[in-house]
Amino acid sequence: MSQTSDQIPYEALAERFGTPLYVYNADELTRAHERYRQAFAGLDPLICYAVKANSNLSILRHFAQLGCGFDIVSGGELARVIAAGGDPAKTVFSGVGKSRDEIRDALEAGIKCFNIESLPEIDRIEAIAAISGHIAPVSLRINPNINAQTHPYISTGLRDNKFGIAIDQAEEAYRYAASRPHLRVVGIDCHIGSQLLDLSPLEEACARILELADRLEAAGIRLEHIDLGGGIGIVYDENSEREPDLTAYAQTVSRLLSSRSLKLLLEPGRSLCGNAGVLLTRVEYHKRHHGKNFLIVDAAMNDLMRPALYQAYHRIETLTRRGQPEITADIVGPVCESSDFFAKERTIAATEGDLLLIHSAGAYASSMASNYNTRPRAAEVLIENGQARLIRHRENIKAMLAAELPCL
Repeated sequence: MSQTSDQIPYEALAERFGTPLYVYNADELTRAHERYRQAFAGLDPLICYAVKANSNLSILRHFAQLGCGFDIVSGGELARVIAAGGDPAKTVFSGVGKSRDEIRDALEAGIKCFNIESLPEIDRIEAIAAISGHIAPVSLRINPNINAQTHPYISTGLRDNKFGIAIDQAEEAYRYAASRPHLRVVGIDCHIGSQLLDLSPLEEACARILELADRLEAAGIRLEHIDLGGGIGIVYDENSEREPDLTAYAQTVSRLLSSRSLKLLLEPGRSLCGNAGVLLTRVEYHKRHHGKNFLIVDAAMNDLMRPALYQAYHRIETLTRRGQPEITADIVGPVCESSDFFAKERTIAATEGDLLLIHSAGAYASSMASNYNTRPRAAEVLIENGQARLIRHRENIKAMLAAELPCL
């Protein structure tokens, strides 16, 4: 779970930087990375942090300094990796809709490989590589048709999902890619979903992908690496969820890889940063309406989209100690949408002016933030070596309007 108010002076940070406010703990980022290193020690994997989880430059720099590679899904994310000091040669480019400009820029930067997700993408990368005089390193992302048993919006490994090349079409796709003169087939990739607490679907996917790799080798297509993606979940609700057994998963992967010489790549995102961050917000109003309580806070769905998008649970703690009685309330934001809520029917001791801490907001919070309702995006702070450092300024209205061209 996220750091408690006894460990970090959240109230002082709220006074200094204002609310809403994202706060990240560098020590927690490091500890999460070390858990992967220890679990997979015998395999020495390349850990490619999934940039989409949290793309702040200081977060990326922290992982780059730990030796991470990166998993990107856009040209903008590649630009962030480079700006943060990340190594393009340790960066894999995923995503179903890579544009021509993105492919060209990634080739020029010298990325480790493209994770190809469709047959037309093979032709596009080949054509751009030919024009630019490159040999593009490629891996095919395989859709193994495995149910990850997660929220349908973050399931990516079923036949009905838009991601990857169907496993029953994979051998033909590999033969075709291997025949292209400006492509070099280097790996095989799989990512079946996100926020997995039961890791058995990941183990099943690994087994299926390795069976395919063996058939490809028998056909003369030698692979250098296997990329098992990310998706390992974190505990949001300690009353109903258990932390996934990363060590047991690593042992299974090690056993499956034992007779093969494939380099292992992993693409964790949420499990590296999710519980290293929180969102601070202050109660603006305590509204009573037909016997129902609403705590209306200054953060909103544009600051943390997960509850509105996935009906996700986040633990919420009152930081202000004023002896308030417990009430049952919906904790909601000021945005003009009924989906703008953080919790429904939650028992909490809070009222107007109180500071709330929304836990597990290190992943898919700031990276999914928007300016909906013309709301400035919140500031971000990193706690590192015991010091709080501002790593993103709070937006202001003037800057938000500056890019627009009003009609005269």
